[in-house]
Amino acid sequence: MLKINKVVIIISFLIFAQLPLWAQNNTNSPYTRFGYGELADRSFGAGRAMGGVGYGLRSSKQINPLNPASYSCMDSLTFLFDFGASGQVSWFYDGTNKQRQMNGNVEYIAMQFPITRRLAMSIGLLPYSYVGYDFGGSHTEGGLSWGESFSGEGGLSDAYLGLSYDIWKKRLSIGMNAGFLFGNITHSRNLIFPSSTGADNVYRNQRYEIRDLKLDFGIQYTHPLSKTEHVTVGFVYSPGKKLNTTVYDTQLVGSSATSGYTRNDTIKNYRFDMPNSYGVGISYVKENRLTLAADFLYEDWTDAYFDNEKGQFKNRTRVAAGAEFIPRYDNRNYLGRIRYRAGFHYSNSYLRVSRSEENGYKGHDYDEYGASVGFGFPLIDNRSLVNLSFEYVKIRPELRTMIDEQYFRFTVNYTFNELWFFKRKVD
Repeated sequence: MLKINKVVIIISFLIFAQLPLWAQNNTNSPYTRFGYGELADRSFGAGRAMGGVGYGLRSSKQINPLNPASYSCMDSLTFLFDFGASGQVSWFYDGTNKQRQMNGNVEYIAMQFPITRRLAMSIGLLPYSYVGYDFGGSHTEGGLSWGESFSGEGGLSDAYLGLSYDIWKKRLSIGMNAGFLFGNITHSRNLIFPSSTGADNVYRNQRYEIRDLKLDFGIQYTHPLSKTEHVTVGFVYSPGKKLNTTVYDTQLVGSSATSGYTRNDTIKNYRFDMPNSYGVGISYVKENRLTLAADFLYEDWTDAYFDNEKGQFKNRTRVAAGAEFIPRYDNRNYLGRIRYRAGFHYSNSYLRVSRSEENGYKGHDYDEYGASVGFGFPLIDNRSLVNLSFEYVKIRPELRTMIDEQYFRFTVNYTFNELWFFKRKVD
């Protein structure tokens, strides 16, 4: 007889329903004024504390949406549920002024379960990008003074359904995520003139509404080295595509934001693209003892359009590596069963900011460096985990006149690992 843990399913769907109410902006970076904003780290639990790796990770105890081929490694009786939230403190410095901000956000939710002995499914909601900024200043030119302010909010999310199948049991697997990419990104720009000048103020608001499908394909091969050791190599490909996007552009010219001449435009034929993305990763695992992993990501942003214009982006690469160590998995000493993790990553930005005639409209970019540590705390059953990770990120701009950013991020996630089906013995 089959028994389904109905409580877990009900809780999962309730959290899915409430997630849009909890989500907040997860950034205050002025750089999110450009493109799709800040690209999110889509790794879960262990991978997040190991530098954000995942392409070569294959574990029956944690969900890994970075490579959909990993889902099939779970046994036929297990149900996995994963939920994560994060907070961060940000520091910004423009060469003169310093500013500190704090943010928090529910990041992701996912579940995974077997369909057959070789086929497994995962369903989840992940962030793709974040937009959130608010800055401004005053200017004087030719005897005329005015104030200028910029603000933005929103981002993109990816609701996915993934399948993975073992072609060669415990050796070769393939997988696919079929996702629905959706979200709104809003940018506002205001020009405010002193009333004594008689000049009209200008208020502009642009909202990008994106709704489209997104596909990710993955493959993993595991080669055993001994009874307790193996190496896994993984590849991931996400095809680029034109996104179904509607632009709402509102401009008001007048003495205030509620009076004056208003022009509203709705544009549906502007081109917005996603890039081709290629990822490769490798991991070495000594069961219940040690995991070493490394990833490389390449995204072809150069030819992608945004707001019907090409040349706003540059190709992006990301390199990450990390490790997990368990002192004594079966020991009664709790400290020996804790997972200790560490990692680092490097990436360049896909954005070209401050594009002007002076720099040939090539703009400037920035690099990102990060280091992380974390812990996996097993619960009583030694199956479910509470994962904590701490990450320091440094944004180093190409020019000293650009804004320097630093982040300290804290992430907590709960991985629920439960027997979903079991057979009762009949006397």
